[in-house]
Amino acid sequence: MRSLAQIALLALLAAATASPLSAASYIDAPRRKSGLWEIKVSSAQMQGGHVMQQCVDQKTDDLMKPGMEKMSCSKNETRKEGDKLVTESVCKIDDTTVTTRAVLTGRFDSAYKADVKSTYEPPMHGMRESASVVEARWLGPCKAGQKPGDVSMPGMPEGMPNMEELMKKTPRKQ
Repeated sequence: MRSLAQIALLALLAAATASPLSAASYIDAPRRKSGLWEIKVSSAQMQGGHVMQQCVDQKTDDLMKPGMEKMSCSKNETRKEGDKLVTESVCKIDDTTVTTRAVLTGRFDSAYKADVKSTYEPPMHGMRESASVVEARWLGPCKAGQKPGDVSMPGMPEGMPNMEELMKKTPRKQ
């Protein structure tokens, strides 16, 4: 069983750094512009929120699609509703069913916002529901020495795992 800190870090990194639309199966989902993105995640569960930066290219921006396909999800859909994109999923994490709905607005070549709400049944580590806001903006080209998938967060040690490497190592339920 994973600890709450491990689940929270993986969820934060996965949700915030990968394109939230990459798992879309029946719409032409936009891709983020290649380069350095600043991503701010705020929620009641994360006091003060978190800010991170990730270097992306088209390969790493599609990174979550294979990971999502390997997860035990009974629902994983994305659809357009006017000028918004709505994603809905129902997935198993350990013994908990996580139901998530995200509403995304903005442009994926410069900035976007996602309002994400999840419920956990049975509660995961005492948490029944969560709500977060992800705000991302393109900063420009990746920094010298960065490779696509690299993530940096203030207060975290240098050498945080590259998202591509992290997703290869993260076990998924079949």
